[in-house]
Amino acid sequence: MTQAERRIFLIRFLLREDPRYRDLEVPAGEADQKRLLRALMNVRPPRPVGADFLAAQDAYLREETARKGVTDAAGLTPAEPGIYLWQGDITTLKCGAIVNAANSGMTGCYVPCHGCIDNAIHTYAGVQLRLACAELMEQQGHEEPTGRAKLTPAFNLPCDFVLHTVGPIIYGEVTDRNRELLASCYRSCLALARENDIGSVAFCCISTGEFHFPNRLAARIAVDTVRQYRGETEVIFNVFKNTDHEIYRELLG
Repeated sequence: MTQAERRIFLIRFLLREDPRYRDLEVPAGEADQKRLLRALMNVRPPRPVGADFLAAQDAYLREETARKGVTDAAGLTPAEPGIYLWQGDITTLKCGAIVNAANSGMTGCYVPCHGCIDNAIHTYAGVQLRLACAELMEQQGHEEPTGRAKLTPAFNLPCDFVLHTVGPIIYGEVTDRNRELLASCYRSCLALARENDIGSVAFCCISTGEFHFPNRLAARIAVDTVRQYRGETEVIFNVFKNTDHEIYRELLG
């Protein structure tokens, strides 16, 4: 199948799968098709799916990522020994593991086409990621505590693994407990990386954005914690916004 044929096949499958959407028509335009496919994947609950769907989805997502352009972390220049700063789309980064700023449910963002990193990672990893997260949470039996982390395969992302961590949500002033919980996110991810022999970890800006942790303070906690606890693990600080890039560039000297 061509990329367009895969996209239409996936859309039609997902529309048939859910009775609520069976009367929807496949849009004619490529951009509208891509948006509908992402929305359908975002709202799909965690459940198994057949091999035909997975084969088409995996080929489609990997081609989409290749078209966006993959960056190999091995080619990055360190900002200081063992620590790198990279601005770009974390779903296109080839490294040991990327960090997902998850919510306590840990199964991804269900808001169609939402702009959060949780939504993007689940979209381009594929539906397998939500199912893997749901299985971990079923085994755990309760929501994920703030400051902890879970490890899953990355499925169709160019990295090997995804580390999912729940950062603190800020309501009003940042407390000492908020600071400690954010630092714990970084420590938990680094500990899991060491336990699983993952050589490099790319951190997003945990708890900023939707969780309202002030960017500069969050970056300071991130850098201080990584410097203290990274050990032999190489760390990439991934930023998307220019403001965050400037902050990390200053902190990393």
